[in-house]
Amino acid sequence: MQDTELEYVDFWPRVGATLIDMLVITLVTYPLLYLVYGSAYFTVQSEAPVRGIPDFLISFVLPFVGVVLFWLKKQATPGKMVVDARVVDAKTGKTLTPGQAVGRYFAYIIATVPLFIGLLWVIFDRRKQGWHDKIAGTVVVRPRREGEKSEPVRFETPG
Repeated sequence: MQDTELEYVDFWPRVGATLIDMLVITLVTYPLLYLVYGSAYFTVQSEAPVRGIPDFLISFVLPFVGVVLFWLKKQATPGKMVVDARVVDAKTGKTLTPGQAVGRYFAYIIATVPLFIGLLWVIFDRRKQGWHDKIAGTVVVRPRREGEKSEPVRFETPG
């Protein structure tokens, strides 16, 4: 099935969305880290990648839970909402399953480790999928922009 109302979201809007998401995560986590650890967290060098259980929960678990919940409830993180994009199942166009959302989140690691090639893949892919999208079976779509010459969005089954 083809959805002529939608287009795949290209690389640069996705980069912009990611930068916005990073800003939102920073604005949430830094004050919490300051409340728990004080200014020393930001000024004192530490060899440890994680400074304790609160650090792990705030720096890793909270962003994971937040991003996955946004994908499941809104089909988009705040950054994706700004660029009018949604993350959906590549076959149906429906909301991700919890397994897809968790898989997509952790697949970012695979996509970034080899010099970010898995993220840059969006530039060359017909459906604008990064490796994390391919692994999780997702696509990023938005309403078609006038004058855009992009690949038509195709779903295997009606959404």
